[in-house]
Order: sequence, then structure tokens, then C-alpha cells
Amino acid sequence: MKKSTFTFILLLLWFQLVAQSVSDFLSVPFSTSMTAAPDGKAVAWVVNDQGERNVFYAKAPNYQAKKLTDYKGDNGIDLGPLVFSPDGKTILFVRGNPRNPAGQPANPAQLQENTDKKIYSLDLQSGKFKWFSPGTSPVFSPDGQNVAYLIGGSVYLKASSDTTDSVKQLFTARGSASMISFSPDGKYLAFMSGRSDHSYVGLWDLEKKELTYPESSLDFDAYPAWSPDGKKLAYLRIPNILNLLPFTSIKEANPWSIRVLDIASMKAEEVWKADLGRGSVMVDDLPAVSERLWWTPSGSLVFPWEKNNWMQLYAVNPQTKAVKHLTPGEGQVEWVQTSFTKNELLVTHNIGNIDRRQVSRLDLSTFEMELLSDPQTINWAPVRIENGLAWFQSNWDRPGWPMIKTYGKTKMLAEEYFPANFPKKLSKPESITLKAKDGFESYGQLFLPAEYDPSKKYPAVIFLHGGSRRQMLLGFNYGMYYSHTYAAQQYFATQGYIAFILNYRSGIGYGMDFREEENYGAGGASEVQDVMAAADYLASRSDVDASRIAPWGGSYGGFLTAHALSQAPEKFLVGVDIHGVHNWNNDIPVFASWYKPEKFPEMAALAFKSSPMNFVKNWKDPVLLIHGDDDRNVLFSESVELAEVLRKQGVHVEQLIYPDEVHSFLLHKNWVNAFDATFNFINKYSLVK
Repeated sequence: MKKSTFTFILLLLWFQLVAQSVSDFLSVPFSTSMTAAPDGKAVAWVVNDQGERNVFYAKAPNYQAKKLTDYKGDNGIDLGPLVFSPDGKTILFVRGNPRNPAGQPANPAQLQENTDKKIYSLDLQSGKFKWFSPGTSPVFSPDGQNVAYLIGGSVYLKASSDTTDSVKQLFTARGSASMISFSPDGKYLAFMSGRSDHSYVGLWDLEKKELTYPESSLDFDAYPAWSPDGKKLAYLRIPNILNLLPFTSIKEANPWSIRVLDIASMKAEEVWKADLGRGSVMVDDLPAVSERLWWTPSGSLVFPWEKNNWMQLYAVNPQTKAVKHLTPGEGQVEWVQTSFTKNELLVTHNIGNIDRRQVSRLDLSTFEMELLSDPQTINWAPVRIENGLAWFQSNWDRPGWPMIKTYGKTKMLAEEYFPANFPKKLSKPESITLKAKDGFESYGQLFLPAEYDPSKKYPAVIFLHGGSRRQMLLGFNYGMYYSHTYAAQQYFATQGYIAFILNYRSGIGYGMDFREEENYGAGGASEVQDVMAAADYLASRSDVDASRIAPWGGSYGGFLTAHALSQAPEKFLVGVDIHGVHNWNNDIPVFASWYKPEKFPEMAALAFKSSPMNFVKNWKDPVLLIHGDDDRNVLFSESVELAEVLRKQGVHVEQLIYPDEVHSFLLHKNWVNAFDATFNFINKYSLVK
């Protein structure tokens, strides 16, 4: 080989390494909806490959991955969850998008077709699938002969073998149904009937065709769970909290309780009640699953409780009322998954490993916990298979990927789909603890730039997550939104930035006192102090140019970006605000329809005082606003109004708007485009400086 040719190849390889684009950092397919067959001999999951979503399947003994559907292109149509039939021969999957308040399903790709949610039936023997019904939340009857599902808050039933277009409502009832489940013998269907300020647990008798609410109350009765023999139905009773302003601290309430209904007598009794004070509030998003009660084979009930500052698992014996703490330690339980073996729960948590997620097995006979995952990686969504386990795993340098372990050997599922162009050299994040001026401690991760030179001064970016009930980890996140934003910070690092990710107060992962810190959100926006602490930390570093620090974030992160630029423009160069909240009084009604600012003047005054618009007159720094106009979480008008005010003040505003796009972008190209724009906007000002 000639020397010139060899040199050219080396230069080409170098260029490919350092000149990778945002698109390369987002190139890894993101998988969700890991599901196991009832006998544990197969798994299925959903793969989103740069917007192209399909069902994948692998079965024993070799678990060779196979793509079962063949949907093409970045078309913005969501897919999942997946449900196996009891005999393991069929998978039901939901494909389509939810409707906005005007009744229109999301359609950012401008497809000339109905993008509403529909249920499909996939035959695993033939590999063919067909339309089953409009709707969501399909549940097979125990014998597999029927499927119950939801359309617009009503319950429907259809024979699983029915190939016609027939759609029949199972019963007529007031309220909005959810949480549907068949009794083990298939005689009853339990559900929750939502009624605004209260809810009932309802029973539909499939033989007698009778609807009853065995124990109606003034409270929220929810999360029905059948005992293994079908003779008991457990559920939670959660007292209403009147006029609680969303996004404000709450640590105490009228205590919630667990009740058990005897099906033979239709009489219920309280078997456990939370103590007054800490743990009296039932947190509705931890664990992050639609269940809150799990029966053991011996008849005890496992449940989540926040008594010790952490959302953890406990067990109560309904007969003796004895309670046992099952998951002690520093950390929270975030997901709980049942197993086909019936004698265990698979638990995803960060107990003893605060900045990651681990998978453990909870033995329902001994109540002992066994760690199943590698503590140096991030793990979630486990399902039990015969002779092993399937789950998702990520690391600081590799996005989430489906894994399988059988007979003690671990491998990647569908490894051949991992893209060759994914960057090989990433920045390993360092865990950082910050202290705000009020003494509160928050946390974050620091990424040093490629070819780091401590004698240089680098520009810096601060990423602020949304939620605020989120936690960024020491690696690629288990959620696609935050896996993408972690990748974007890695991209900043490769381009010569010191990148910082902030886990501010009111987020999850660090306990109730951190999450429910006084005066957060609409009750005072105390998280802004953590943002300022992050800016001060970066400015104090000898390797950071304090005049080139830029915050950026989405949703709640956009809210905090707007606060940073309006409260302390001197600390920041520019910012990027992606679908952020700017006036709580505008957006809170999205989450609480009862809230009307004119009816609650004291609440409204506090909410506005806690909003960026209260400080907007101080705003001087240029900003890029990014928003989709079919956003169902943050009103599009929040960006419209902010742009108007800033323009009047002479602030430079740039915009990137996605027609018909929702909050968490459905089109992959919009993620790439948004992060490209974020980097380019910040970089052009950093280069000038």
C-alpha cells in the first residue's frame, strides 16, 4: 500500500470519528414493551428504529430475533403495548395515536389515513396479522376465547376468533372505565369507574350480565387485583384531596387504605391503612405501572408505601394484619412485574445504586430480594422466561438494548440491528453533588469534552429534564425522550463543550423529601435555585468560560430554562426552551380541569409568582423556542405568548415549529432536527464569544 493511500485512509477514519452528526448519536433503535409468553418460552417487544416501529419476537431455545410486522418509514404512528394470548399462539398489539381534546388523533406526518388507536391480532404460527378492533388496553379472558378492551372510556368485548368488523359494547355505565381485568375463573370483569372527584371498583357478571359496584364510596377506589383463586378482590381506597394545585408539594393527606372484597358475600373489609404523616399520600406515578397490589401464593398482599421517605414494597397478611418491609435501603422501587412462575415479583429499583436502575427478584415465599443485574449497568423492564430472564440494559456508552439470559449465559437480542455508525468514543459522566444557596443538595452528571485539555476554557451547556418526576442517570435513560437528550449532551461533549445534566429538586430517585421539597413548581419554583447552583458550579471551574454557559431543556426543563434566562441573564449566554411552561395559570388546567385562576385568587397569585412570565422583564439573552402545535401536555400558546412579549422587549427570538406534532415527538426526524437546531443555535453564539 502506498504511503499516500495509507495516510488518506487514516484521515478518512479520523474524519468519520470526529465528524459524526446528531443523527448518528440517535441512530440506535429504541426498544419498549418487553413481554413474555405465558409459558416463558418466548418474548416479544417493540422496536422503534428511527421512527419505524415494528413487533419483534424470539422463542426458545435459541431466541433468534424475528421481525413480525413490516411497517415502513418514519410515519409518526405509535405501537404498543403487546399482549400474549393464554396459549401463547397470538399477540394482540395496539397501533395508533391518542386523541387531543378536539377528538383528533395525532398525525405529524400528515398521513392521509386514520391514525386513531386500533388493536391488531398477530398469529405467531403463520406470522400474519389482521385488524381486530378500534380501541386500547386489550385483555384476554382466562380461556383465551374473548378479549375485553376500551374505547373512549367504555368497555367492549369481542371473541378472539372474530374476524368481522363487529364492535359491541359490553355494558353501559356512567364514568370512564379503566384498569380492566378478568377474574381467574372468567366469571367477572373488574374495572375502575372514574367519576371526576371519586371512583368506584365495578364488577360485570359475564354470566348474569349484571353490573354492580359492591362498595361505592366518596373516595377513589382503584387498582383492583384478583386473588389467585378468584375468591377475593383487593383494591386501594384513596381519599380525595380537594383543590390541590398540581405541581406543588404534598407530604401528608387523609391516609389511603387497602380493602379486600369477598366475592361470595360481596362484603369488603379494610386490611391495612397508612399511618398519618409520611406515607399517607398515595403517589400515583410510583411505581410507574398500572398496578399497586400483588397477591402472594399464601394470600398476603404486596403493596408500595412511602413510609420511610422511599417508595418501597411491603407485605400485609389480610388475616393477621401483620406488615413486613420487603425492600429496605436507600432507593426507590419504580416498576414491579409479575412472573409466569407465580412465586416471584421482578422489581426495577435504584436501591443501593442511586444513579442507575437494577433488577431484582422478590421471592414471594421467603420475601427475600436477589439482585439479578450488573450493578455497573442500567437495567429495566424484566420478564421471566423459562431458565432465564429477558430485559433492557444500557450503559454510559451504549443506549438501551434488549438482553436475554438463559442457563447463565447473557446475550443481546437482535444484535445485528445495532447500527455500525453509532459513535465509539463517548464521555463517561461523573456524578456531581451541588448545594444551592438555601442549602438544598441536588445532583447531576458532568461530561468532559473530547480531547479534554484542563488548561483550556470550554463553553458549557446545562440540560434540564422535564417532568418534573424524572431522573437522569449515569448512562442512557430507560425512556426514549431522555435517552435522546442524554445522547445530545454526549454530542455537545464531542464538539468541545463541557456538558452538565442537572437532577433538580422535585425529581424522582432521591426520595420523598427531595421530590416533595417545599415551594417547588407552582408553589414557589424553588428548583430555580438548583439551576443557579449548576451555573455557579460551572462558572467556578477553571476549565469553563463563565461567559459561555447555556441552559436548555424540554417541558419542565423548558420552564426552568425560561426561569434561568429571565431571573439571571448575566449568568447565561443563550438558551433553548423546548415546549416549556411559562405561566402556570395557563397550563395547570390541562392537568386539573377544576382549576380556574379567577376562582382561586390566592393560588393564582402564587402560581404566577412561580412562573417565568413574572420575571420576563429581565430577559435579555437570545432564545430558541421549539414546539409542536398538537402538544397535549404544554399548551402551544405558552410559546406564542412568550415570543410576543420577548419581541416587544427587543430580545432575539428564533423558532422551530412542528405542525401537528405532540409533546414527546412521534417523528424521529423531528428529534434529530430539534437537537441539530439546539446545538447550532448555542454554538453560533459560543463561537462569537
